[in-house]
Formats: sequence, structure tokens, C-alpha cells
Amino acid sequence: MRSKTTTELFQYWNALRGERDLPRRDEIEPQEICALLPSLFILEQQPSGDIRFRLAGTHVCALFGRELRGQPFGALWSAGEAGEAIRIADQVMTQRSLAALSACGLTAGGDRLETELLLTPLGSPQGDSDRILGSLAPLSRPSWLHMTPVECLVAQGLQILGSGRGGRSDMAEASHAVDAKTHREEIGRKIQHLRIFEGGRER
Repeated sequence: MRSKTTTELFQYWNALRGERDLPRRDEIEPQEICALLPSLFILEQQPSGDIRFRLAGTHVCALFGRELRGQPFGALWSAGEAGEAIRIADQVMTQRSLAALSACGLTAGGDRLETELLLTPLGSPQGDSDRILGSLAPLSRPSWLHMTPVECLVAQGLQILGSGRGGRSDMAEASHAVDAKTHREEIGRKIQHLRIFEGGRER
């Protein structure tokens, strides 16, 4: 994990869940993560199966130059990767796992922005995993940021972390592995598919 936002969300989610697979959504206290809120979003699955934004922070909306509430999660991604992004979000909820993604944001003028996303599952008061608390953070601050919108995201890397009961130390070790792998990657290399790295606790 390279972004401070990603790391702090991971630590908050992990502490909140304790020894459980995931925390309940009604346990989230916005005032405890107020500095992160502009970079956070919540996804929920519709009865149709579609995964859409329930809420999106101001920095996330500004990055894409539009309000994201009610928009499909897949709409943020390039046409060839939208389906895979939706599948990953669905896996986060159904398998109660975490997904850390590195992605390149592309503007209409060809500018590129390295970003990092974290998707963490949330439970309903009844214990079902039905929403995602996520973050999206740029890894640099170019002069055009929040003035020229990103048109789409192109995935560069993916880490799936199992969130099995008592697996907090395993998840932390996997997070360090993601960081080391990312620093070894060639910056700016365009990859047209997701690469899966094994990590986390076996279920």
C-alpha cells in the first residue's frame, strides 16, 4: 500500500472489525475518519445485481468531474475492464475479502495519473456483507488535478486479501508484499489486464 489514505482506511477497518470477518456499517463513525472522507466512497449492490455508488467524497467526484452518487462502479473503468471491476467488487462482498488495486487514470488529453484504490466489505446490522467502504487516492499531484477530469481508470495491479477471522497479521504482511511489488514495477507501464497476486489468509 503506497497511499497514506489507503493505509489509514485499512487500519481503521481492521481495528473496527476486531476478530470478526468484517465490521457492521452502522459502526462506522465519520468523525473518526474525517480527514479521509473526501477520498472515500460507499458502494452497494442493487436488487438487479448492479453495483452503484451510494456516496462518494468530494475529492473522488472532483477527480472525475461529476457527481458519482447513483452511478455504476463499472462506469469509472475503461470499457474492456468494467466487467472485471464489477466482478472484483462483488467478490469483496460475497467472500468478505479486501481488494487493493493500482490503476492509471486517463484524461481525454492523454494525461496519466497513478491512483490506488482499496475496497473493504461492510456488514448489515443482521451480519450480511452488502456494502463496500472504499478509497481512491492519487499517488501524485499534477497541476491539472481536479481541473481536468479523468475519463476512465485502467487497472495495473490487484491484490485480494482474505479477511478470515483472526487474519489481521496475515493481511498486514500481504499489504507489505503489495508495497514491495509495486515499487518493483516499472512506473507508467500500461497493462491491459489485471494481474492477481496471492495473499491473505486461506479460507
